Amino acid sequence: MPASPSDPASALTAAVRRRFGQAACVEHVVQATLGGSNRTLLFDLVEGSSRKRLVSREETFDGEANPFLTPAQQYRLMAHVHAAGVPVPEPIFEYDAADTLGPGFVTAFVAGETLPRRLLERDDRAALLRQLAQALVRLHGLDVPALPPSSVIPTHTSSQRTLGSPEAEAPPPHTVIPAQAGIHNPCVLERDATSENMDSRLRGNDELGATSHPLAFLNAIPESADPVAAMRLRIDALDEPHPALELGLRWLETHRPPARPRALVHGDFRNGNFMVGETGLAALLDWECTHLGSGVEDLGWLCTRSWRFGQDTRHAGGFGTRDELITAYADAGGPRLDPDEIRWWERYGLVRWAMYNILQAHGFERGRRSPAYAVCGRNTALMEYDLLMTLGGRYD
Repeated sequence: MPASPSDPASALTAAVRRRFGQAACVEHVVQATLGGSNRTLLFDLVEGSSRKRLVSREETFDGEANPFLTPAQQYRLMAHVHAAGVPVPEPIFEYDAADTLGPGFVTAFVAGETLPRRLLERDDRAALLRQLAQALVRLHGLDVPALPPSSVIPTHTSSQRTLGSPEAEAPPPHTVIPAQAGIHNPCVLERDATSENMDSRLRGNDELGATSHPLAFLNAIPESADPVAAMRLRIDALDEPHPALELGLRWLETHRPPARPRALVHGDFRNGNFMVGETGLAALLDWECTHLGSGVEDLGWLCTRSWRFGQDTRHAGGFGTRDELITAYADAGGPRLDPDEIRWWERYGLVRWAMYNILQAHGFERGRRSPAYAVCGRNTALMEYDLLMTLGGRYD
């Protein structure tokens, strides 16, 4: 994990003075709750009689198997979607090599509430669900970069695999998968068990995204080509046996939904990543998992059982039912979706959330000493249980 300055106020002051002049100062510095991949500081930027609340975000997760966009990529992405009218905190500046903070960036502060259980106590949940659907339709309607002629998706084979995809069932090395936009984009599955270049492949190789579009770098993200192959890659890179996840991956491979045009996918669109103010949705937060693919993934992630926070019959993040989300998305101008297509992405979401829990537990073992990360090791079994109950038809 990147080192934190012993005096963050001084570090912030130096950073803002480089950009706003020597008269600028920093006050009321507060560290927010430590997230899974970022350290967040809130502070006031004071310039004479002017005071502006800002937010500093620094990367805290690094090393092999890092699944997140780099801070520089996140900043470019947020600037792009903010200019397009998507509700997102306004990007202010990036840290650079001359700063003692970072890698990371600073955005405007957006007031509101993010705690899921408090949001689920609101009386305007139905209206909030409609606002979320409207934000998704706007996001999914943005122009996206063209797909390169082929994208390389390496798959890391593990000797510990015990169930789900034996060699006879898996695509052979260098197999070209037929193009199906949003689900099976053209990709080459390259089997490579070496670890020295695994991190760059899991985060994406910018050379694959070298086009003129400002978000072309997203083409290099494994999920932008084939989400199932990418998830197998990420789980294999963790080098830990999980038969339930292998079963889930095999089910996903054999029950793929119809192809859809590629869209900009937020990637972590769930209860807990929405800033909600007095009038409703104020901002979408946490863009480190963004990629290209089927926009339905965002709806399925919102409906994944883990993000209902005990409101299991209100599938859409606890705010409303799956059918109510489908109606809200269509009313906002999106296509009317098949509930089973969303269910496919919910199952994908359970596998994916289990992968993230394994990743965070590994981080605890390697020095990220927080009880929240330690608990992730146990959470993995809960995700596997939910996955098996869902595949068996016991959970919806």
